[in-house]
Amino acid sequence: MPEFLWEATNRKNERKKGELEATDEAALRGQLRRLGYRNISVKKKPKDLLEYLPFLQKKVKEKDVVVFARIFSTMINAGLPLIQCLNLLAEQEKNKVFAKIILTIREDIEGGSTLYDALKKHPRVFDELFISLVAAGESGGILDVILLRLSNYMEKALKLKRKVKGAMTYPATVLLISVGVVSLLLLKVIPVFQKMFTDVGGELPRPTQILINASEFMQSNFLYMVIAVVILIFVFKQFYKTRKGRYLVDNFLLKSPVFGPLLRKVAVAKFTRTLATMMSSGVPILEGLTIVSKTAGNVIIERALINTRQSISEGKSIAEPLQESGVFPSMVVQMIAVGESTGALDAMLTKIADFYDDEVDVAVEAMTALLEPFMMVFLGGVVGGMIIAMYLPIFQMASVVG
Repeated sequence: MPEFLWEATNRKNERKKGELEATDEAALRGQLRRLGYRNISVKKKPKDLLEYLPFLQKKVKEKDVVVFARIFSTMINAGLPLIQCLNLLAEQEKNKVFAKIILTIREDIEGGSTLYDALKKHPRVFDELFISLVAAGESGGILDVILLRLSNYMEKALKLKRKVKGAMTYPATVLLISVGVVSLLLLKVIPVFQKMFTDVGGELPRPTQILINASEFMQSNFLYMVIAVVILIFVFKQFYKTRKGRYLVDNFLLKSPVFGPLLRKVAVAKFTRTLATMMSSGVPILEGLTIVSKTAGNVIIERALINTRQSISEGKSIAEPLQESGVFPSMVVQMIAVGESTGALDAMLTKIADFYDDEVDVAVEAMTALLEPFMMVFLGGVVGGMIIAMYLPIFQMASVVG
């Protein structure tokens, strides 16, 4: 919806101004009159340059939302009114984009919306889990408790994501460096040796000749190779967006020997902690499983949770369909079964999540320890092999002279 700048006089004859979204100018005037304003002046807000270039806009990070939820919870617990809380949060927020969103939420609430309805208008910032828990907190009168739980959950989820990113960064960095070094050698270094060998004459060793052929090919087709890589990345992304493509890729990742066990542990930790947070906040298990499946991040896990939800709606226990899916470890299923039978499922899910958070730490360390020597041998082998191939003719000439 378009944004408007408005100025008006309130019941105390004080001049007020602000920004609001509305379908048109008439709708905004009607909204302001219902709030008791008069002498209303409205004009459409001019667009900033950044609005024409969305990729330059500063994004709202998960960390910003975590801090927002924690401070919001503290303010509500201290007895501050909702509008005052949002005003203070917007004033202290350093991210201007997020501050603007908070002010929009405040204006929606002033216009009669619930916090749930106001947050729902910003799905890129507040996900379905956040919005659903806020709805449960509003209806139960425990919004401060729910926001505190949300901030704790998001902090742990963010920590888990950082662990996985850290594990993936090392091999990706080494691979990128390898490609850069090899490209530099083929494009800049080997042509110098090639000119020297051509001036000397004679037949070159096979490894050296293969390397020179590769260098000539790369020099002639470098632009085409870059374009081919870009096209491959684009095709892969489009393929992954399809239902079949995502299933094949996610299934491959879960079954891969190095990354598979780590991704499975991350999925278990995320699933159990998210469901535990929702259940302890009063969200029904069927609704909780629907939301958890959407935030799973892996289509195999998502399908298993959807099937679990369907089975529960037919009268089965939660442990039985989880066991049948074959996705979740047997220990996890057994612990969930115990939690379900004792009526402490949310507490048991939290214990599983804590255990698997530690397991992710161990898996990341083990994977890094395994990859480090492999990547170093790979990088050393490729670069060292190229250097040896280039010096073979020099060794050959030295032996002939000797």
